[in-house]
Amino acid sequence: MNIDRNTVVTFHYTLRNAAGDQLETSRGGDPSAYLHGAGNILPGLEKDMEGRTAGDIFSVSLTAQDAYGERDPERQQRVPVKHLVFKGRLRPGMLVQINTDKGRRAATVIKAGKFSADLDTNHPLAGQDLVFDIEIVDVRAASREEIAHRHVHGPGGHQH
Repeated sequence: MNIDRNTVVTFHYTLRNAAGDQLETSRGGDPSAYLHGAGNILPGLEKDMEGRTAGDIFSVSLTAQDAYGERDPERQQRVPVKHLVFKGRLRPGMLVQINTDKGRRAATVIKAGKFSADLDTNHPLAGQDLVFDIEIVDVRAASREEIAHRHVHGPGGHQH
């Protein structure tokens, strides 16, 4: 079966930056799964998955603009610590979650104070050209429920 709209794709990946440094991988764990055509992964990656089948191994290179966007210096702000979700001691470079009226958002601590923290709300990979090494593990038709909910259910997907 080819990857097409409303198929569930299970895949392993290794993510590298333009210098070739490995940033993350699913290898050694469970593969990732997504509903093709539902906008659940980066558009450039999803476009390159189209038409592929189980067993295909390939690489996808995305510019920063096509991945997580360019870094925006305006996306820095001071936030009261009481609005942050984190474990341990707050320190520069730490990834935290901010409670907002639109749910939680990820941010990186620039400077930590006792009552507030200066945060960078750009995606941690913003401004970086990225390379995904992909291995398609499985492709199957999505269930009606997965299509209605616009995401995969079960292993590698969303659990209800």
